[in-house]
Order: sequence, then C-alpha cells, then structure tokens
Amino acid sequence: MTSLNLLLWIALGVALQLALFVGIGFWQHWQDYMRLKTGLGDTPLPVAPPLPEASAPGWSGYRAFRVERRVVEDQAESICSFYLVPEDRQPLPAFKPGQFLTFRLDLPATEGGNEQIVRCYSLSDAPTPDHYRVSIKRVPAPAASPHPAGRSSNHFHDQVGVGDLLQVRAPSGHFHIDRGDAPVVLVAGGIGITPMLSMLNWILEQQPGREVWLFYGVRNGREAMMLRHLFGLAARHPNFQLRACFSDPLPDDRPGEDFHHRGRVDVALFRQMLSLKPYHFYICGPTPMLASLVPALEDWGVPDARIHFEAFGPASIPRRRAPPEATPADNTGVVVRFARSEKELLWTPAAGSLLDLAEANGIAVNSGCRAGGCGSCQTTIEAGEVTYMQAPDFDPEPGTCLLCVCAPKTSVTLEA
Repeated sequence: MTSLNLLLWIALGVALQLALFVGIGFWQHWQDYMRLKTGLGDTPLPVAPPLPEASAPGWSGYRAFRVERRVVEDQAESICSFYLVPEDRQPLPAFKPGQFLTFRLDLPATEGGNEQIVRCYSLSDAPTPDHYRVSIKRVPAPAASPHPAGRSSNHFHDQVGVGDLLQVRAPSGHFHIDRGDAPVVLVAGGIGITPMLSMLNWILEQQPGREVWLFYGVRNGREAMMLRHLFGLAARHPNFQLRACFSDPLPDDRPGEDFHHRGRVDVALFRQMLSLKPYHFYICGPTPMLASLVPALEDWGVPDARIHFEAFGPASIPRRRAPPEATPADNTGVVVRFARSEKELLWTPAAGSLLDLAEANGIAVNSGCRAGGCGSCQTTIEAGEVTYMQAPDFDPEPGTCLLCVCAPKTSVTLEA
C-alpha cells in the first residue's frame, strides 16, 4: 500500500467518524426537540410546589395604607411608584409575585360630589413584610378620541401624595410566578413590566441559580421604567439575561448601551436568543401584543401549560386550547339577556367572558381588574346558570356572578 493510499484510508476513517458523531448528535437533538414540543421527556417535569403561605394572614375588605414615598421611574415622568405602609403597622402577607392590589378611590363625579371607583394595580416589587409598592403609569386622553384620560391613574399622579391614606384590598390574582426550577422567560410590553419586576426581583433574591430572561418592549428610552436598575441586575446576576427592545428609538438611544434590539418583541427574537429548554413564558402587556405572541408561541410548539399571561383585559385573548372548565356544557350558543339594557345576545365560546360580550355590544358594566379579583363587575343573576372560567379571588354574593371570569352554562338573564 502506497503512502497516498494509506493517507486516503485515514482521511476516509476520520470522515466516517465525524459523520457518525454529527448524525448521533442530530438524532439526539431532534428527539429532545420532539419531546419538548409534545411536552414529554425522559422523565416528567417536576410539578412546581405552590408558593408558601403568607407570613401574615390576609385581610377581608379594605385596609388603610399610608403613602410613605413617591418615586418617578421614567424619563418621561409618566410612571410613578407609590410605597405603601399599613396604617396599623401590622406585618403584611407575602403575596405571590405577579399579583395585584385593589384600591377603592373617592373621585369627583361629573354631576357633582364624589363617587367611589375600584381599580387594580400590579405589585412591582418582591414581597417584604413592611410595605408594598405599586407603579402606575399616567394614562392621557387618546389623541383625536372622545375617550377621557384615565381617571384613577391621573388621580394617583395629581392628587395622591406622601402621607395620604388609601383603602386597599389584600393581594390577589392568578397570574404569578411558581417556585419550580424550570427556566423562565418574562415578557413585558410597556407598563406590563410591573408584575415582571415583582417576579424578577423575587427570583434573584430567592432562586439566584434559576435561569431567567426578560424581554422588555417599549417605544424608546424615555418610556422605559427602571432601565438602569435592570441593566445593573443583569450585570450582577449571571443567570439573568436582559433584552431591551425599542420599537422606535430616539436619536440619543444608543444600541448596545441603552437597548439591545430595534423592533418589537416577537417569537423570531425568541428563536434567535433562546436555547432548546423547557422555558415557562410569563407575558404581560397590551392586548395587541398578547394577541400576537400567544398564538405564535403555540405555533412554535410551546405547550399550553407553559404559557402564562396577563393582558390589559386578560379574557379578551383567545386560547387555541381553552381549559376544559372554560367551556360550558352547551357550546353551540346560548342566549344571554341583559335585563336593564333590554338586549338579548347569542353567546358562543368565541365571544369570551360575559363582560367581553357585554362590552362588545355597547352594554356599560363597571369593571376593574378583569381577573375576578376586585368584584367591580358583580352582577345579579335573575335566571339561568353560569360557569367560571377560572376560580375568582373575590367571593361574589349569593345569586350574583363576576362577569369578567364567567360564561353562561345555560341561557341566562342578568341584571345589567
């Protein structure tokens, strides 16, 4: 055998070994992908234990809190954090990061005097035993629109000062982080960053070894909340990866220093940045963002159980695989009669909650949290039955229902 023949045989052997190595690696990678896509694995994923019970009991009704501090959180001065301490100075429940507070506010009425309204705002920090923090964005009147400015947000910004008392219900809400060790992707659009800050701060304090990503989408640096704080956290915690996404950067917004990605948060960016792992996605933002991201994640193959979201109106985001309890026994369509409004409407699962149905047909219903936590949309059931799409935190009175989280089980007549 000549030297050339020997060299060729050696080269052929090396090439065969490389091909075998690449083939085995590809096969293992493909099997991992298929297991992730179908929600299966060599062993089942551990079920995350619930968050521990609060260190202090919750309270029923409203409790007086005093504003201890106000902090403006963005360059545009449109977001303000309010630090709240209980007037009775008793320890506070350790809420589940992602939950919200419900406020009862006395606001001037258009016809004179005052009226009470109920509004909910996400807690924006990890639990502490001595204070809560909410961060509220001022909502201006939309341009060229008859709709007024946000009453409660402007009231907080303009009228609520240090030392003022506020009436607050205990933390509630079904949108919150779990205590498992699965990697987490937090996705925030605009003021949807507030519950994500609560989740992120808690993870970095309590689970510093857990992999966590934050994709934060805003128009530009003037509208970003606590951006320097987030960059600082990413620098100090190797398991935390931040991606600030500006859809319309200002001339002085510096790529790589003030933001990472020009454009909106989308699944294409997730595909580019995330490795093949069983991530849980927690998403909060405006309805158009949710309406785009949730179906795209499902199309990407993310199991339904790993997609958790809270929109500004959560019931308006359809799920392709709705929870079984969300659909009434007769899903071919039932009649809903709104007695006071004198309207009869046909409800199907595509219509969403009874609150969605009412609003889509011009029926005014008072609402706050849109998640079954504040009780604002409590309405008397005059006839028929309803079923809850999720268990409400607010305990409705007998003979009533919370329109934001229920659907008709039979034809039903409501007082609204």
